[in-house]
Amino acid sequence: MRILMTGATGNVGRLVTERLVKAGADVRALTRRPGSASLPAGVEVVGGDLERPASLRAAMAGMERMYLFPVAATAPAVVALAREAGIRRIVVLSSGAVTAGYDTDFHLPVERAVEDSGLEWTHVRPGEFMLNKLWLWGPSIRAERVVREPFPDAAWCPVHERDVADVATLALLEDGHHGAAYTLNGPEFVTRRAQVRAIAGAIGRDIGLEVVSAAEARERYLAQGGFAAANADFLTGFEDYSGAEPDPSEAVAPDPASFGPMPTSEQVTGRPARTFAEWARDHAQDFLPRPTP
Repeated sequence: MRILMTGATGNVGRLVTERLVKAGADVRALTRRPGSASLPAGVEVVGGDLERPASLRAAMAGMERMYLFPVAATAPAVVALAREAGIRRIVVLSSGAVTAGYDTDFHLPVERAVEDSGLEWTHVRPGEFMLNKLWLWGPSIRAERVVREPFPDAAWCPVHERDVADVATLALLEDGHHGAAYTLNGPEFVTRRAQVRAIAGAIGRDIGLEVVSAAEARERYLAQGGFAAANADFLTGFEDYSGAEPDPSEAVAPDPASFGPMPTSEQVTGRPARTFAEWARDHAQDFLPRPTP
């Protein structure tokens, strides 16, 4: 079985690549920087860029299945090339925001391009990633052992990236997933206050929680850079998912109890989804000060 991994060095793609290799699949990994991919032995690493579909022709040759990282602008061209190359199955890394109806411009066009192709398809739709808290809180925890958070009692059921990878791997390797769109959440609603406690327990150190205004949090995120800066307005309530001014009627956070049971990876893998506490233990070293060179 020959599988092309796009986004192979991403937070989910790297895990899927590792799982496919362990399962004995023949994996070709596409990356813009082949020299720094650091993927498992046995993976064929090739150069290419989803934003330049023509650069994927050689990478697709001889492949049977593909994991597709979402790039909306070029998805129709990429999928057309995949079909031309003889790829028969595509597993899309999508978003739970599609399920909720918020995402119409980024992940949804990729899903539609794949569905319209006539190929076998599966959409993997993770909700909020537990990893977001590493990108948001990691710098201040490492430097000061403190989290500054505007909404400490807001609760959601974030998902472990390993659960997302497990589902994507099964969809690539097994039959029976064609036409499925798997929305993935964590197994429990957890407040941000409880998330801070879980990280503190994982690293064995106290972490302070300072409640700040949304405006102050926004400024800190912008100064921090990276994921925090790119998502500062959305994370602090200054814009909605689409980037528009938020609707005042949606300013009150919904009661998690009103949602009922949320779909998790267990419905696909048969194994309980990983908890936030497990994720915190998996990433404990990432929250500790980094050794100086």
